[in-house]
Amino acid sequence: MTGRVPFLLALLMLAGPAWAEHPAECRVAANLIEPDFPLPQVARALAAKRLSILVIGSGSMLLPGADGSKNAYPARLQHALTEMLPGVEVKVVTDVQAHRNAVETVKALKPALAAAKPAPALVVWGIGTVDAIQAIDPDQFSHALDHGINIVHSAGADVILINAQYSPRTESMIALGTYAEHIRWVALQQKVPLFDRFSIMKLWADLGTFDLYSATKKLDIAERVHDCIARLLADLVIEAAKPDEPHAESGR
Repeated sequence: MTGRVPFLLALLMLAGPAWAEHPAECRVAANLIEPDFPLPQVARALAAKRLSILVIGSGSMLLPGADGSKNAYPARLQHALTEMLPGVEVKVVTDVQAHRNAVETVKALKPALAAAKPAPALVVWGIGTVDAIQAIDPDQFSHALDHGINIVHSAGADVILINAQYSPRTESMIALGTYAEHIRWVALQQKVPLFDRFSIMKLWADLGTFDLYSATKKLDIAERVHDCIARLLADLVIEAAKPDEPHAESGR
């Protein structure tokens, strides 16, 4: 990649960070985007001007309705990265199934990686909600995360973990925090970036940026939330792909 570093540096300097260009409601949570660990496969893909991403997880990745897939954050992520990375062909594909927990997602990883064309440089793995609802043993959950990350790395791709959505409606009913901590610990041990969707959405709820009590009933709010998630996730992808940048290995 050495010969392509000048091009990549120029590309990424042009691309980001783009926080100042985001809607104000997205920028509220920009300080929670921390590229703790690098994405070397993404950096190579950007240097080759072709970035393929696989988004895998459960139903929280999508939105209801006929245009749910188009308006959800995976599609918006492709749009955001395409805008932020001129000259790079960006493709985001999804493997999403409702009610799928971590163990079941791990079983789907190899087929999903094989089916994605071109081969993904990055897997964005959304996890935690279904496991919390099903009260999966946390140690079993962590083991599944470890195993899944190893599968992705063996396939030559980077990983970003995304924890559960925050909802004030279910905060006292589902132990999402327990699983969020296990995701954080595995991310640190495996040295992969964590997109802390839970903390981001909780901040929006606490500050009144979005009325998350109404988000399940008002699709326009859900779409705005997904738009911000996509924009902030695109920032994380770009920042973590920058070559020769120091990355803080902190627990946030």
